[in-house]
Amino acid sequence: MIYSILLQAGGGGASNYSFMIMLGLMFVIMYFFMIRPQQKKAKEQKKFIEEVKKGDYVVTIGGMHGRVAELEGDTFILEAEKGARMKYSKSAISMESSKAASK
Repeated sequence: MIYSILLQAGGGGASNYSFMIMLGLMFVIMYFFMIRPQQKKAKEQKKFIEEVKKGDYVVTIGGMHGRVAELEGDTFILEAEKGARMKYSKSAISMESSKAASK
């Protein structure tokens, strides 16, 4: 009787392995199509923010377009049309203005 129970339980073992393989494949596919591109984009954004220099035209997260007038550590002064000057954190930079214009 115990032997027949073990034989019945052993038959389901193959489906458990195939389920684990399927689950693993789904994770690998999700990694390459979702997680990895996001990490790459975040890395490029961080590099761009670190390389911003005086005179670059940028767009902030809020949509403000302007030229970087001054850099002060983690902040910068954005100069917009008609001499308007605003102080922002570097993390507020979204992209370069030329990239925004091409979108």
